[in-house]
Amino acid sequence: MLLDTDVLIDLALDRRPYSETAEALLDRIEATGHTAFIAWHSVANFHYLVSPSRGRRSARNFIAELTRFIGVAAGDAAAIRYAASLPMKDFEDAMQVAAARSCGASRIVTRNIKDYERSPIPAITPQQALSRLPAP
Repeated sequence: MLLDTDVLIDLALDRRPYSETAEALLDRIEATGHTAFIAWHSVANFHYLVSPSRGRRSARNFIAELTRFIGVAAGDAAAIRYAASLPMKDFEDAMQVAAARSCGASRIVTRNIKDYERSPIPAITPQQALSRLPAP
């Protein structure tokens, strides 16, 4: 699965009620060793959005800790062209799809399911993702 940036931001900024599910999902991924990824560009977006509230050092520490057990889906020119070819309104969401494709993810985990209606890779909510993972 590929985690959309909103899931990470919910946790880092403790955006309730979403942060509780995001935390449970990341804890489950870490505990079970389930393969999960974030997109390469999500790291920069996350840092940009979280640093004003948490500070640069805290945002960087969050990213460093996260990448101990979450992979980073690479991007390249071909992935950008693929994203540009998708019939999606938001290019950043299309880049998430391209990242999911590049790492072989079968699902994109996001709170914004409707943004992925035209995605070739299905989107599920963090709650749905959590219910699909085995308990540790």
